[in-house]
Amino acid sequence: MKLRILIAALLSLAFAAPALAHPHVWVTMRSEVLYAADGTVTGVRHAWSFDDMFSAFATQGYESKVKGQFTREELAPLAKVNVESLREYDYFTYATVDGNKVKMTEPLPDYYLSFDNQVLTLHFTIPFEKPAKAKRLNVDIYDPTIFVNFEFAKKDAVSLSGAPAGCKLDTVLPREMTYAEGKKLSEIPADQPNTTMAFGAQFANKILVNCP
Repeated sequence: MKLRILIAALLSLAFAAPALAHPHVWVTMRSEVLYAADGTVTGVRHAWSFDDMFSAFATQGYESKVKGQFTREELAPLAKVNVESLREYDYFTYATVDGNKVKMTEPLPDYYLSFDNQVLTLHFTIPFEKPAKAKRLNVDIYDPTIFVNFEFAKKDAVSLSGAPAGCKLDTVLPREMTYAEGKKLSEIPADQPNTTMAFGAQFANKILVNCP
């Protein structure tokens, strides 16, 4: 059982999956920037939907009352493992307020996995260690090693919750990877992390919020 949970963890997939070119996991994301009543930004809420191959692999062998469907309770152990696995990688979420890096804490305990149309979605909220007044907030989402590929959902990808009046939201998509960069990634064996080409920041999905 321990091994089953381990290989189901998000960043442990590489040690059990067949040989594939990097990236190995694809995530479609929706994010919400959270504000308190006093106008300070307090954190980011994510909903990350995994590709169907990973979703099938991760749920293989899990028991459910209804075949092919899973409740939050049934997926709770898997959600815990995924969130704990992400801790080492700062939850792939990097924020700055007015140019200064923001320290983030562990996700709130209300995280969970949902399973709809054969797709797993991880829902979790990452609070800022200290709420901050921000004229310019940048949130970058990326995997430095490009093991996981992130992309915004095509519709309603990012929203603001409780933001002060006048705040403007924008998103920036990552640049296209060059042929040479893609070739280098494809040459990295599936059972090895991409440590020599840790350039994922160049392919970050960016959330930009400017407030008066």
